[in-house]
Amino acid sequence: MSDDRTHTDPEGRRTFLKNVAVVGVATGIGSVVGESFAQSSGGAAPSGVAPKPATQATLDINAAYAKFLAFSDTQDFEDAQRGLVAKLPDPVVIPGQGDYPAWDFKQFAFLTGGPENNAPPTVNPSLWRNAKLNMNHGLFKVTDGVWQIRGYDLSVMSIIAGDKGYIVVDPFVTTDISSYVWKHLVVPNLGDKPITTVIYTHSHVDHYGGVRGLVSEDDVKAGKVTIVAPTDFTDAAVSENIIAGNAMGRRASYMYGSLLPRGPVGSVDGGLGKGTSVGTITMIVPTMFAEKTGQKLTLDGVEIVVLMAPQSEAPAEFMFYVPKYKAFCAAEDATHTLHNLYTLRGAKVRDALLWSKYLQTAIDMFGGDVQVLFASHFWPTWDNARIVAFLGAQRDMYRYLHDQTMRLANTGYTPLEIAEQLKLPDSLAKHWYCRSYYGTVFHDLEAQYNLRLGFFDGVPANLHRLPPVDAGKRYVEYMGGAAAVLHKAKATYDKGDYRFVAEVVNHVVFADPSNEAAKHLLADAYEQLGYQAESAPWRNFYLTGAMELRNGIKKVPSPEPQSPDTIQAMPLDMFLDYLGVRLNGDRAAGKKVTLNLVLTDTKENYIVGVENSALHYSKVKSSSPVDATLTMTRADLNSTMMGKTNVQQLVMAGNAKIDGDSTKLGDFISWLDNFEFYFNIVTP
Repeated sequence: MSDDRTHTDPEGRRTFLKNVAVVGVATGIGSVVGESFAQSSGGAAPSGVAPKPATQATLDINAAYAKFLAFSDTQDFEDAQRGLVAKLPDPVVIPGQGDYPAWDFKQFAFLTGGPENNAPPTVNPSLWRNAKLNMNHGLFKVTDGVWQIRGYDLSVMSIIAGDKGYIVVDPFVTTDISSYVWKHLVVPNLGDKPITTVIYTHSHVDHYGGVRGLVSEDDVKAGKVTIVAPTDFTDAAVSENIIAGNAMGRRASYMYGSLLPRGPVGSVDGGLGKGTSVGTITMIVPTMFAEKTGQKLTLDGVEIVVLMAPQSEAPAEFMFYVPKYKAFCAAEDATHTLHNLYTLRGAKVRDALLWSKYLQTAIDMFGGDVQVLFASHFWPTWDNARIVAFLGAQRDMYRYLHDQTMRLANTGYTPLEIAEQLKLPDSLAKHWYCRSYYGTVFHDLEAQYNLRLGFFDGVPANLHRLPPVDAGKRYVEYMGGAAAVLHKAKATYDKGDYRFVAEVVNHVVFADPSNEAAKHLLADAYEQLGYQAESAPWRNFYLTGAMELRNGIKKVPSPEPQSPDTIQAMPLDMFLDYLGVRLNGDRAAGKKVTLNLVLTDTKENYIVGVENSALHYSKVKSSSPVDATLTMTRADLNSTMMGKTNVQQLVMAGNAKIDGDSTKLGDFISWLDNFEFYFNIVTP
């Protein structure tokens, strides 16, 4: 694959003056870059090679799921519909600001039915059941004083009655959704009262992005609205997706099925909800923090009791109990699925041991009193005995995954061996809320090995493996050439052994990506694995891979990931760290530059240098001379990062100044890579 990003930019010096400090497509929330396609590009079937039907092997796999699980259990369907106050009229299409609606529910109209198994042959029946449950939408009463709005975004927004107004918990992904449902559901049915408090339970964008659709920053600054979040929220919210944001965003387009058609041979669900809305993502910096377990906060006359849960589902997260309503908010640590201990879009591995301990603490602190549990996804759970059983099973599930992984690791098993042999015990696996709709037992087990022991499995052959293209060429040569491999692989495919077909034929594709027969056979294998997957992200990964192997990458317009609120909240050192990631070591080899960056409004002064093909910076003033000094405001730096202006314009307007050798600044920017969002995944 040709990669022009690695080539020297002869216009680098002028490029700098035009576009200095543009962070690029990864600035903002990388985990949502792909998610934001979900409503905009998935409605129609893509052109090219059409999907194929399920094979007998897939029918047999899916039949085993149907036999193992209790489809006669109707409790979830009762709970998902319980307390309905009102809903938006069907067909639900929430208008957006551009060419696409913010939310288009009618594209999932093919999902019908109740708890019975009526899954089509191309969808795992367990995932189909979950997808049907996620079709419930509207404003729901959870208990006296607590409501939820579900079905209009990936996440759930909860509302708690305060003395003077409303306490909002997790205001969706976008302002388009939060403002619309507030106007059309909350005000007509609950009354037009002020929002006094907004709670972000954790640092993922689907739990804070819609905040400015509900409250203004002026009201926050005036003290009319309090924004509550876990300690370290801002750093976690901004930082998780910056350094690896471009890769994370591209992979998210696979994970959420953003590029797939909606339907029985495409995307049917996001695992946690139908998908994410399209629109404006915002953030208002918190004004109050949950800091320690047992802490009591009074919000608009309502006391909440904090249970901190950092490094569980999110780097910064907390749960809380509302004694007045005997209601426990589990954030995203206890929901109706096995969650990710590693997310396929890419992020730091999550600690299942800590996670399980937080759930035990929830039982210890609130298990005797709680009467309803609500979370940031899915529907609530009612009645004390059911809640305690639910929390206990979720606790045991995460503890089992961690402890059994380490038990086998300590006897010498490798992560793949562990993931292949361990299953949840039936006492957990038969609970619908322990099923793999989002995370999976397989990749969560591998994640826990990686958490404690890293990527290396201890086998010397895996210490210095060949890269995929070199390995592919040599494997194909060893196996007698591409034609021989494909002949054998086709026979294996006909036996229904799609995992091995995918492993073998992937070598052929990476050895020769122009081999159309190989790509189509690999696509066929991926497709059947997708049809079998209980996990929505696994299904979406497999089916998106199959689609791109058959039809190539279809570059739909990508959303602007540079959220102004995120950029403004980004510490300067984090921005400089990202520049270090963009530095091309080969282009910078043997070169040296020292720059002085002065921000006049924030009184920040950094010495930024490049030496030995690496970037370094310091707040300490250097006694050595610098090559050039760039003086500007942080506000103008933010504007350049968002592409609203550039340094050349700022200099000409007298709003920025360059002292010293400006060509050195051009040298520096010429060493920086710009990342292409649509890089190849299933081909080299």
